[in-house]
Amino acid sequence: MNQVFDVQGMTCGHCEKAVTTAIRELDPQAQIRIDRASHRVEVDTTQPREAVAQAIREEGYQVAA
Repeated sequence: MNQVFDVQGMTCGHCEKAVTTAIRELDPQAQIRIDRASHRVEVDTTQPREAVAQAIREEGYQVAA
């Protein structure tokens, strides 16, 4: 299932890696595309949307509803 998140606070490559790692810990097979300029994280995963959002939040980023 393709899910799109508005993630605030990603400012560098390290941020992208942290978000990617958090999502992959939840779903190692997830396909992740990050557009830092538009604060967009697109995830193709079988995991529930809230679980993915929580994984991103736990890394210290704000996820818009």
